[in-house]
This record gives sequence, C-alpha cells and structure tokens, in this order.
Amino acid sequence: MDMITKKVKDLLLDKMKIVKQVGKSDICVVGPVTLPVQLDDKVVTFNWYTWLKVEGEMEKEEVLESLSHSSLADLQQSSVLVYGDFEHGENALIRMHSICHTGDIFGSKRCDCGFQLRESMRMIVSNGCGALFYLANHEGRGIGLFTKSLAYILQQEGFDTVEANHELGFEDDVRSYEDAIRVLSELRAKSVTLITNNPKKLAALQESGLLADRHISLWGDISVYNKHYLATKVEKSGHIPVKEEVTSRL
Repeated sequence: MDMITKKVKDLLLDKMKIVKQVGKSDICVVGPVTLPVQLDDKVVTFNWYTWLKVEGEMEKEEVLESLSHSSLADLQQSSVLVYGDFEHGENALIRMHSICHTGDIFGSKRCDCGFQLRESMRMIVSNGCGALFYLANHEGRGIGLFTKSLAYILQQEGFDTVEANHELGFEDDVRSYEDAIRVLSELRAKSVTLITNNPKKLAALQESGLLADRHISLWGDISVYNKHYLATKVEKSGHIPVKEEVTSRL
C-alpha cells in the first residue's frame, strides 16, 4: 500500500501522545475516539482511548509509520465455542467471528459486531449443533486494536471503513482463516453452514479448505451510527444488501 499522506498523518498525530517514564518503556496513547454505546435501553456516547507500549525511543510519527508492518493483531490468541454433537451432527452452523473489542465488549453502535456475536450464538443453540470461532487476531479486519482506533478517527473525518484502512497503509481486509480451518477440520469432518453476510467470504474459505456448501446471512442492529459502515460492506466488500436479505426470507 501507499505511504500515509501528509493530510492523514497530521490528523492522526494530533490524536497521539507519547507518555514517558524514566526506567520504563514509553507508551503511545491515541484518542479521544467518539464511541456511541448501547447501554440498557439508551445510547450513551463515550470517549475511547487506546495505548501501545513502544519499544525503544520512538516519536509519534515513527510509531504511526511502523503500524502497517508490525502485525499487532497476531499477538492475540483465538478460541472456539462448540455446541451440541458438533463432530457427528448432520446440520452444523459455524460463525467465523472476527473479534471486535468495541462492539463485542462495550456494545459500540459504530458496527454490528456485538449483535452478530450474540445472535450467531443463539442461532447455533437453536440449530442444536454448531461452533463459534472467536478469531482474536482479526481486530479491525486484521490491523489490530490500536491501529483500529486510528481508523476510527479517520472515519470520523469522513473516510469509510475501507478507505481508512488504505490510508493507514493496509489492504481493506488482511484477515487469515487458515488456522481456524485447521482447527475446524480436527473437530469435524462433515460439511458445515457458514453464518455470514458475505458470499465472497464463503467462497474464499472454500478455496482455503472449508467444507461448507452454503451460508446464512445475519443482519440486525442497524442504526444511524453504523448505516454508512454497513453500506460500505455492501458496496465494497460484496455483502448481500439488507433489503435483498429481508426479501429472501419472506
């Protein structure tokens, strides 16, 4: 990808601060990021900050330029939640869920990830058999939590989710499902049905060895806060349009 432009660099550096302490590693803090959160029956707006331990003496600009080749997301560990007789059941649902710290934990309204996590678990239980793969190295479609906070700042300035990743020097999606598919093959030899809104994702996983012949879409929690984010997924990432999905269910 191209280098970060001066306009974007200046915008992000204004949101970054190096915290120093004698005898300890420096910490780079990013924020605030506006985060609307669903809290019980109302939406509350928080200011969100992230931080990253910096190795050696680095300035803010050096930290920023190092992110695209730092593989921050790979420092996390993944897991899988299995329900029912997953090994032998005839009809098994699986969800390859990319971790979303803000959506899954805080209930952020900027995406639909938290809804998809909980609803896919309900679908698996209702189906009687399935597995939810929680892919912890997929934060921000593979760029890591700290870098995702910078992408959120760019989104606040008008960039869409794909453009923001590009501006930071990443492809729009750098996730790998190789390890998850290897684990899945150890748990089950039969075919599965993938919970996803993206037919391209199913095709890509099939090419990587996933035994899946169909997918089920999962839309919900659409609001003023995430409608542009969801529209970008349809326009640039190949997701099924919401209206088309609703019509197919009628």
